[in-house]
Amino acid sequence: MLPSKYNFNNMKLRNKLLLLYIFCVFLPIVITNIVFFNVTSNNIKNQKMHDVELVLDQITNDFTDVVDQAVGLTSRLYVDYSLYEYFEADYESTLDYVEAYGVFLRNFHRYSSMYYTIQSITFYTDNENIIYAGGVRPINDETKKEEWYTYLNEVDHPIVIRTNPLEDSDRFSVFREYDFYKNLDEKEKIIRVDINSSTINQIFHNVTLQGNIYLLNENNEIEFSTDENIQWQTEQIGFDSVNMPEDTIFLEERNLPHNYFEDWKIVGVISENEILEELYNSRQFIVILASINIILPTLLIILISKSIHTRLLRLLKHMKMMKRQKFDLIAFADDKDEIGEVMTEFNKMSKTINKLINEVYVANLEKKDSQLREKQAQLSALQSQINPHFLFNALETIRMRSVIKEEKETAQIIQNMASIFRNSLTWGKDWVSVREEVDLIISFLEIQKYRFGNKLEYELEIEDSAYECIVPNLIFLPFVENASMHGIELKKQKGKIQIVIKNINQQLVFKIEDDGVGIEKEELAKILKNLKDEDSMGDSVGIKNVYYRLKLYYKNNFEFSIKSASHKGTIVEMKLPFQKD
Repeated sequence: MLPSKYNFNNMKLRNKLLLLYIFCVFLPIVITNIVFFNVTSNNIKNQKMHDVELVLDQITNDFTDVVDQAVGLTSRLYVDYSLYEYFEADYESTLDYVEAYGVFLRNFHRYSSMYYTIQSITFYTDNENIIYAGGVRPINDETKKEEWYTYLNEVDHPIVIRTNPLEDSDRFSVFREYDFYKNLDEKEKIIRVDINSSTINQIFHNVTLQGNIYLLNENNEIEFSTDENIQWQTEQIGFDSVNMPEDTIFLEERNLPHNYFEDWKIVGVISENEILEELYNSRQFIVILASINIILPTLLIILISKSIHTRLLRLLKHMKMMKRQKFDLIAFADDKDEIGEVMTEFNKMSKTINKLINEVYVANLEKKDSQLREKQAQLSALQSQINPHFLFNALETIRMRSVIKEEKETAQIIQNMASIFRNSLTWGKDWVSVREEVDLIISFLEIQKYRFGNKLEYELEIEDSAYECIVPNLIFLPFVENASMHGIELKKQKGKIQIVIKNINQQLVFKIEDDGVGIEKEELAKILKNLKDEDSMGDSVGIKNVYYRLKLYYKNNFEFSIKSASHKGTIVEMKLPFQKD
């Protein structure tokens, strides 16, 4: 079972509806849209990547086919015996060479027109009897310094290189040494087949690719590229030195087949933004759709929540008004849903309760009020019965002592009497402070001490914090009077009264103890029994008066006890709630 603070039954309905909206509407929609966007992005990205890979495969195949055509041409000529004889022959005159050229070499130049990918065919030889013209060039010291010549002598297969950038901007050529017939290898013979530049451009540019393509040689240097921001035609640029945007995606490398490429490869480079361009173009539509998916349910939830929450608050407000005995009916309580039915039933209940209160409760209240007034009148009568004998005897004593001698204490006694009379005149005051009550007790005890002389002693122990507590008027004095008149006065020896008032754990503790004649066991039992009898006052009017007043003011929130034994004195103790004005 969940702890109370996590129990949904203890949550406000508004918070429950908010949680319902967040976890059942808002978060699912947001998460769904995010997942949809990410999945769509990945699908588009994967599809684009696949399309680009197909483009790279197409470029690789087309470029390889073009080069293969040039290599194939060199292979056909590689085994042509008459070609070997032509370049190995020692021509005695220019006329002999021209005749041989017309018979053999002109036929080979027809290949350049038969293959649209072939731009030109050139032969290199060190035969000094040949005229170097018409597609024939010498192998001299300058030729031997060429990069392609050095590279060709290091391998035993045709080579493909891009011609020196200073001579031809982007022309690819196939070089092959003719050494098939060992009996005709006295002269060095090399064929060069130049591939048509426009064909290469078409292969790399006539594709639907939004990125750039790089043809890299075995040294990772750019041999061809569609990137217009670099000058690969006029200088040798390393691929690693090219600045790429941060969102660049390097597509899978395509290694070119055949050994004459020597680890050449084609690399595609494309920006991620270009791949997701279509998705970004439709982002506005996605945002609008997501907003509609969020706003419409949100508005609906708000309207429903407001309908439920507002009416429940109105119902709760009228319930609280009913606690204050205001039975106003709920207006517009004719809704047909469950809350509307509850409000309708509440109005019916409110009418019924109001009717019952007016018919029954008010009548009982009037009866109780009448009884209370009767009790109050009875209490008022009791409150006026502070022993008249005491007042008479006190005044008589003062008069006689004043005649016999002049004393200052007489004035004090008169002042004490004035305090008591003044308090009796303000009897209508229900609550007084402990300080006022103590002042009245002191006045009373001083008068009694004046009457009895040295026979009476008293001791007060009042805690400072207790002075500010308020108690019912004349709630302590009757017990002081009983201790004096029924305890000490009837005793032949000297007597003492001790009064303690303290604040203990937010309770006002009043304790009065005397060493007078005490109360017989049977009499004490009778007094305690009479306290429970509410019908008549009986004997011990003062004690019962105080007890009834305690019940009236404190209900059952007080403690009262009397302990006494014959000839051993009496102890009265009260514990009242500590209250301040």
